[in-house]
Amino acid sequence: MSGECKTDSRLEKILKSGQFAVTGECGPPRGADPEVIRKKCALLKSKADAFNITDNQTSVVRMSSISSAVVMMQEGLEPVMQMVCRDRNRIAIQSDILGGAALGIKNMLCLSGDHQKFGDHPQAKNVFDLDSIQLIRTVRTMRDEGKFMGGDDIKGAPKLFIGAAENPFADPFAIRVPRLAKKVAAGVEFIQTQCIFNLDKFKEWMKGVVDRGLHEKVYILGGVTPFKSLGMARYMASKVPGMDVPDHLIQRMKDTPKEKQAEEGIKIAVEIIQELKQVPGVAGVHIMAIEWEEKVGEIAEMAGLLPRPAV
Repeated sequence: MSGECKTDSRLEKILKSGQFAVTGECGPPRGADPEVIRKKCALLKSKADAFNITDNQTSVVRMSSISSAVVMMQEGLEPVMQMVCRDRNRIAIQSDILGGAALGIKNMLCLSGDHQKFGDHPQAKNVFDLDSIQLIRTVRTMRDEGKFMGGDDIKGAPKLFIGAAENPFADPFAIRVPRLAKKVAAGVEFIQTQCIFNLDKFKEWMKGVVDRGLHEKVYILGGVTPFKSLGMARYMASKVPGMDVPDHLIQRMKDTPKEKQAEEGIKIAVEIIQELKQVPGVAGVHIMAIEWEEKVGEIAEMAGLLPRPAV
C-alpha cells in the first residue's frame, strides 16, 4: 500500500510510511461551548496521529462532528470526521462531505450509525438512504472521479482519506471477513475495529484478513478501550451488542480492589496493545477512551507509542 499519498492527511502519511499508527477519539459536548473541545484537545495533543470526532454517538444529540473538527484543527490536532447514514439522505451527505473538505478536514470515517431507539430521541425518524458501504463508494467516487452520485461533475473534489469501522466479533462470525472485503472493494483505505478484548478471536479474524490479502489493500487499526471499573466491564460484556469480553478479564477486574480497578483497566489496555503490535497485518491502534481523554497519553506512553513521529 505504499505509494503517493492522495491527501494531505497526516494519518495517511504515517500509515503509508509503514509506521505503527495511533488514533484517538474525542466526544463533542452536549452544548455549543467550544471550550469543551479545546480542553480535551489540550489533553490529547501529541498523544496520537489523528483523533475521531464522533457524530452523535449512541444516537444522542451533540455538537456536530464538522464544527467540532474545525475547533480541533484550530488547536493544532488532526481530526477524523465521522459521518453516520442514520441522519442524512444522499443530498445532505454529499453536501457535508464537500463542507468538511472545504474547511480543511482531511480524514473521514464512514458509519451506518446506531439506531435512534438507543438514544435521547427514540421517536426521531431515521434516514439510512445509504449504508456504510455505499457511503464509502460515494466518497471515493467524489474524490477520485470528481463526480456526484447523480453523475454531475464536482468543481473541486474533496480530498479525504477514507476510513470505516468493522466489528470482528459480531455474529455470524463467518461473514466478518467477507464484509470487510466488500468495504475494501468499495474503496475504504483504513479500518478501525470494535474494541478488542477477545484476542484469540481477533487473531482468528486477522488470519482470515491476511489469507485473503486484504491487509495489503487496507490499513487495519485495532480498537482498544480501557475499563474504568468492574461495572463498566460487566456492562460492556452484557449490554453492548457485538462486544466480546472474555470471562477471565471480568474475573481479573473483580479480583482487583475497587480503588485500583481504573489502574488495572489501563494495564489491560496496554497489554492488548502490546499483543496487537505482534499480530500480522495490524497497522496501528485506535484508542477509544470517550470522556476519559486524559488517559490516552498515559496508555500510549505505557505501550511505547510515544513520542509520535514527525511526517
